[in-house]
Amino acid sequence: MSRSSLISLAVGLLVAASLIAANDPTAILRTLLQAGWGVAAVVALHLPQILLSALGWGALIADPARPGIATLAHLRWVRESVNNLLPVARVGGEIVRGRMLVRRGVAGVTTAASLVVDLAVETATLVVFALLGLIALALLPNAGGPAAWIAGAATAVGGVAAIAFMLAQSGGLFRLTDRVMPWLARRTGWQAPDGGATLHDAVVAIYRTPHRLRRSGAAHLGSWLVGTLEIWVALQALGIEAGLAEALVIESLGQVVRSMGFLVPGALGVQEGGYVLVCGLFGIPPEGALALSLVRRLRDLLLGLPGLAAWRWEAARAGRAAA
Repeated sequence: MSRSSLISLAVGLLVAASLIAANDPTAILRTLLQAGWGVAAVVALHLPQILLSALGWGALIADPARPGIATLAHLRWVRESVNNLLPVARVGGEIVRGRMLVRRGVAGVTTAASLVVDLAVETATLVVFALLGLIALALLPNAGGPAAWIAGAATAVGGVAAIAFMLAQSGGLFRLTDRVMPWLARRTGWQAPDGGATLHDAVVAIYRTPHRLRRSGAAHLGSWLVGTLEIWVALQALGIEAGLAEALVIESLGQVVRSMGFLVPGALGVQEGGYVLVCGLFGIPPEGALALSLVRRLRDLLLGLPGLAAWRWEAARAGRAAA
């Protein structure tokens, strides 16, 4: 674990613990215990999100060796498990799923291109999702407040960043990366590009197939929208009255705030603070917002621990085969 990751983790834990300590931990626990069956429902509703995200990623992999959707969903599950539970920030899960895809016969340069474009499409669809949330918020009677302005500003910045990132990708950003591909291959275990192929060429090839981008974007947006249902079910289980419109706002703007903490392992503290801000728009007390965040944390644990075990088992098996 790097020093920066340790510092980020410590700060995130401190922020999360401070929020809980400042807002009646007993009331938070009491609210959380009301969830009961809701935790299982939240876990179950996250499975279609993983599947849709896998479909979005798979649409970008133009390789005869591309595995089926079940395998891609498995790799997305592992990616989420690593990102949510290990102190690696967001890039750790990308490297892990990339290595696992290469082990299944997909060329390293194709894998790398699919990862960077998938991340860009996922970010762009998050911006669209956030805009839907802002529209819903504007139509609700209790619109406005500092949290709405913060979320709106973050969405605008995220939108500009996503467009700039995609334009840079298609315009030559990875010509620089191609110069260090041999070193990257040695460090990550990816296969070196064959036949003179470069990451720049592979990325540009994806952007030149708009039907792939449309399919990927539709799948990722669908995944974000399913998250609205997940939040609504969690709110009902916690005894918090909210409709689907409120759930859409909480999920979309909460995800925007969470994405701003991508350097903090598991977005610790960032997610909790985001829920407190956004839920406050609808009069949901901090205790309820923090209980909602803890339901999400429980979901991450229940899905993530088996995901980490599956990853380590496969890595150990691959190590024995290479020995």
